[in-house]
Amino acid sequence: MLRRFFAYYKPYKKLFTLTFACAIFVALLDLVFPLVVNQMVDTLLPQGNISVIIWACIALFFIYIFNTGAHFVVTYWGHRLGINIETDMRDELFDHVQRLSFTYYDNNKTGHLLSNLTNDLFEIGEVAHHGPEDVFIACMTLFGSFGVMLYINVKLALLTFLIVPLLILIIIYCHRRMTAAMKFMLKRMADFNARVEDTIGGIRLVQAFANEKHERKLFQRDNQNFKDAKIWSYRVMGLNNSLSYMMMRIMTLFVLLCGAYFIVQGELSIGDFMAFILLTNIFFRPIEKINAIIESYPKGYAGFKRYIALLDTEPDIMDSPHAKPLDDAKGNIVYSGVRFGYDDERPVLDGIDLFIKAGETVAFVGPSGAGKTTLCSMLPRFYDIQDGAITVDGEDIRDVQLSSLRRQIGIVQQDVFMFSGTLRDNIRYGKLDAADDEVWEAARRAELESFVKDLPEGLDTIVGERGVKLSGGQKQRLSIARMFLKNPPILILDEATSALDTETEASIQRSLYELAEGRTTLIIAHRLATIRHADRIIVVTTEGIEEQGTHEELLQYGGHYANLHGAQHTYI
Repeated sequence: MLRRFFAYYKPYKKLFTLTFACAIFVALLDLVFPLVVNQMVDTLLPQGNISVIIWACIALFFIYIFNTGAHFVVTYWGHRLGINIETDMRDELFDHVQRLSFTYYDNNKTGHLLSNLTNDLFEIGEVAHHGPEDVFIACMTLFGSFGVMLYINVKLALLTFLIVPLLILIIIYCHRRMTAAMKFMLKRMADFNARVEDTIGGIRLVQAFANEKHERKLFQRDNQNFKDAKIWSYRVMGLNNSLSYMMMRIMTLFVLLCGAYFIVQGELSIGDFMAFILLTNIFFRPIEKINAIIESYPKGYAGFKRYIALLDTEPDIMDSPHAKPLDDAKGNIVYSGVRFGYDDERPVLDGIDLFIKAGETVAFVGPSGAGKTTLCSMLPRFYDIQDGAITVDGEDIRDVQLSSLRRQIGIVQQDVFMFSGTLRDNIRYGKLDAADDEVWEAARRAELESFVKDLPEGLDTIVGERGVKLSGGQKQRLSIARMFLKNPPILILDEATSALDTETEASIQRSLYELAEGRTTLIIAHRLATIRHADRIIVVTTEGIEEQGTHEELLQYGGHYANLHGAQHTYI
């Protein structure tokens, strides 16, 4: 854990060295000051030479000016070091989570992931700044102050040090409780974030069902749990600080009592006694610093453990060592003995064999849960098959680079995702470097041009979060425009028009026909009227591929497709 943590310091060795050196200088000057006081009281004052005292104070003044600059370096540049490390770790984690497979997101909450990227990394950044520096300075100051105490008076130093083991036991006890409290608090914070993300993300559904009171109860439960976790952590923190404060005050009283005794016995001068009192306060500082570390370290440690656990989560789907690019695909697709299940007990697809020619339009129909969407989702490797093989132009998709495979495939879904930017940004997502002329051409081909031109801000119109300012048909046209820009040889249309009214659907279908022209197209549909033009219709049931043929052939066959067609026709 430590080796992985300190690896993030490598790009900032110079900055770390600078802040560390300044921190050492500040600590050393704190140790020197009691000795200066000792010399002034025991040597300079008895001599009565005020000019020497003034010059000594002037020299000390300039040293403290330099020390002030060192303090600034430690505070400002030290925090910059922590922020740089925090930012690097956040970049690395974001890159990693983008590579995680759909299976991970199926089983984990978005709020927990947001907590990893924000709260956890903030605490890690604090530890990155204060951790190594504070531990080293605390140890140096502790042993340094004790060494100076021994130099001044061995007996009094040893008597003072008798209390230290008790302080160490208190620190260890509090550290263990603090680590447990912080780990628990971070877990409750992640649950709280997940609750907020769920409620705000589904606010329209909440209001549509008038379930605000229900959501408020759930929120209050998670909010109360978060509150209880924080109260517990602060109770542990308060106990730690209170015990440390009591032990420090006891030590001060002990030094005052013992020092007074040694002065009466003539074993200690007034200057030595004053220096010893100052050193006692300096001796406490490392202990206070250790207490501060105990407060921040468990947060950072718990956060780093969660960070490492997520970073060590291997994607279920990744490039093989010998993966090669797939460029300019023609679109010949073959499923050979494909088997897949979301769990090992019940396969969704079992022994699927299918050949799709380049440029062919193939439609998949059948009951919900039969595996139509799963069948198409395995082509871009959103999920990996458990047995068999899928090839594109003779290349096993597991032997080609994921990014190049997915560049050859375009997907238009029923639930179109919109980023909260402009129309231009959302259309251009199909080709990030597209010029405005290309964007307008894509909009025209998707029958979106007239709508955009009627808007006061045109392509610069903000679509709102998840495209809330657009209708379902407008969002579908926008997703089709993206595909015209991407221009992939293979196209998947997953219930692309099922949520639209009949008139809008007919309009969108014209754009989809143009989009599918010359491409290998896989269509998932429930409305059979939308797939009559398909070159081949494949009926998928829980038993696998039951029927396939053209619309007319399947009607004549009188099987599952004919029954489904009759049911829809009767319903209409």
